[in-house]
Amino acid sequence: MNNEQTAIRITYFSIIGNTILALIKGLAGFFGNSYALIADAIESTTDIFASLLVLLGFKYAKRPADENHPYGHGKIEPLITFGVVAFLVVSATIIASESIQNIQTPHKIPKPWTLLVLGGIIIWKEISYQIVIRKSKQTHSSSLKADAWHHRSDAITSVMAFIGISIAILFGKGYETADDWAALLASAFILYNSYLIVRPALGEVMDEQVYDDLILEIRKKSIEVKGVLDTEKCFIRKSGMKFHVDLHVIVNGDISVKSGHDIAHTLKDYLREEIPNLGHVLIHIEPNA
Repeated sequence: MNNEQTAIRITYFSIIGNTILALIKGLAGFFGNSYALIADAIESTTDIFASLLVLLGFKYAKRPADENHPYGHGKIEPLITFGVVAFLVVSATIIASESIQNIQTPHKIPKPWTLLVLGGIIIWKEISYQIVIRKSKQTHSSSLKADAWHHRSDAITSVMAFIGISIAILFGKGYETADDWAALLASAFILYNSYLIVRPALGEVMDEQVYDDLILEIRKKSIEVKGVLDTEKCFIRKSGMKFHVDLHVIVNGDISVKSGHDIAHTLKDYLREEIPNLGHVLIHIEPNA
């Protein structure tokens, strides 16, 4: 299974999981008198749409390169990440607004059994985060990483809700709004996570050079090819799950143009074979002094 198929499969996992959890949270919040759980349900609902957006992005990114997009359609991925972050910001805003209104509205103390529901949700969302973040690292997908952080932010809001409900139940009358304050605090965490997600995606769009480990690996592999004396410049830009490389290599200045051309092709094939996530590899030949 290639990276694109893996990413699509794990996104379906997120969609199904978020749909089930949104229903559980909404029902538990309504019948358990917990506004924090209802706020949690709102976030899970936005997570569903965010995951659907990620899925559409992956399907678009799979399109092969064409005349207008010689490097493929992978640049859609950081743009999708921006969309996912927008959903996060919207959900945080809704949660904050609802929390402020509920703090000002007298209501009943949440039911104790809602803590059991929240405990199960926290465990499941953390497991989901670990699964998706591992796959995002495997596939080098920024939008899958954003989807993973949706799971983590959901776990955070659930932890806040658990604390708030526990305080309300433990201290009783006068602390009914504790879970609302917890939901308000959770919205701040979500906004902070939004920044952590959008920053690397912005760097990807701007072709920021942050791939030092990959550059080091490329240089190391290059000098293993016969005829390559050393490497000079090496630039990398990411598009989707592929890394496109511009590499200057130093060869013997006395060889023919054809020999230099053959070395470049051999090196290109070798690098793409040894490092599977490479896309286009452009080799520029430099003669040694």
